[in-house]
Amino acid sequence: MTQPTTERAFGDAKKATTYDRAVFRVMNDAAVRPAFATAGRRRAVVGAHAALTVATLTCTSLLYVRDTAWLVAPLAVLLVLWVVATGTLNGGTRGLLELRTRMLDERQRADRDRAGAVAHRAATALLAAAAGVFVLAEAVGADGLPGVPAVWVLVYALATVWLMPLWVAGLQARDEPADDFSDDFADEFQDGAADGAG
Repeated sequence: MTQPTTERAFGDAKKATTYDRAVFRVMNDAAVRPAFATAGRRRAVVGAHAALTVATLTCTSLLYVRDTAWLVAPLAVLLVLWVVATGTLNGGTRGLLELRTRMLDERQRADRDRAGAVAHRAATALLAAAAGVFVLAEAVGADGLPGVPAVWVLVYALATVWLMPLWVAGLQARDEPADDFSDDFADEFQDGAADGAG
């Protein structure tokens, strides 16, 4: 994934709001960069986030269906881990999907569009395959199909469509360069934001 460059300071830094600058600082926290330093680590982070998403949704649906109070404890733990993993993904992609368009340069915008296009195709294929399995099983009269309320089908579909771009962006991210995001560039952004506020 293309990283910010000095060719164009964060898209249009002069139009950046206080919110934009705050989100940018969070999304460019150097603490999460080691987790995305190599392709193997990126795949591990994306895989962990996908697994945590499935586990969280499964635990939530079981809590809904069985109304078992003890499931609240593992659900709370899963939610905390999921939030941390989501933050790691967003930081690893430099906020590609969280930052406003004006905070991205042209190459980052192209990367975001590419990730969105690939995610759309992947989510469509996944949902189509799942629908096909259920339709085929119903057609041949297979027994033991899980009785899933329509609301949970929609929840799982929404989660897939919502998170697929983030997973794709994480997998498409590139290795961090040796001269990664310098302090000088951060100062340049701050100067540009100050000029815009002035």
